[in-house]
Amino acid sequence: MSFVVIDVETANPDFASICQVGLAEFRDGKFFGSWETLVNPEDYFDEMNIAVHGIEEHMVRQAPKWSAVHEQLSLWLRNRIVASHTAFDRTALARACSKNGLQPHECRWLDTARVVRRAWPEFSQKGYGLANVTKHFGIKFQHHDAKEDARAAGEILLHAVEATGLSVEQWLERSEQPISMLDSVSIARAANVDGPLFGEMLVFTGALSMPRREAADAASAAGCEVETGVTKHTTVLVVGDQDIYRLAGHEKSSKHRKAEDLMKKGQQIRIIGESDFQRLLGLRA
Repeated sequence: MSFVVIDVETANPDFASICQVGLAEFRDGKFFGSWETLVNPEDYFDEMNIAVHGIEEHMVRQAPKWSAVHEQLSLWLRNRIVASHTAFDRTALARACSKNGLQPHECRWLDTARVVRRAWPEFSQKGYGLANVTKHFGIKFQHHDAKEDARAAGEILLHAVEATGLSVEQWLERSEQPISMLDSVSIARAANVDGPLFGEMLVFTGALSMPRREAADAASAAGCEVETGVTKHTTVLVVGDQDIYRLAGHEKSSKHRKAEDLMKKGQQIRIIGESDFQRLLGLRA
């Protein structure tokens, strides 16, 4: 659950004309910090690009050139999982390195746009751009500022991990597989009408001790309809044991906080730990 996200802005249509780099670091599933710098691309600035990011030529005259920035980036990127939203940023880094006779950094790349398309059916074909997805999840950020874009893409990746139960490492593999495999990673399940818990609408959140797909299968067999997100229909939220004792506020997952908000409005939702969930289903003593 530790990774770095990178985003760049360019001075003109040439991918090698990087004029800003932003990084966001996530450790143990949480935003840890960010860094950014302007870059002197030693190239012209196109009016269309300026209109997007607001960076003008006079602003980068004293900024470091790519060779210096490349060296700084090594401290962040070398041998890490590095995410970016779409392949634009990865390609831009490769082009800037090639133009300046430098070797690309050794890292493992993860495209968060490909993650989004596989994590949520509604984004599989369209609407998976950074602005639309962040709006969907209520992620606040300043678009087209490299550091802010990087943080937002990282938070989207955390949402995908929570929604699917796949780790960042697993997403490295899943993101390269066909979208048509979507059903194999979805944890949504129909209810067994003969199960003792029929009528319950159940959602999982946090880190579980058992694979989330197995937990979903068990809940379905017991009569629960398993949902991927908390809604006005949710009646049970199962929280990973290590998460249920966390402090109030944003230490809790977005699903956990949403469930509590709905409870304050009168919705009948029972929040239970994974151990009690397993006991309820007879999976442990």
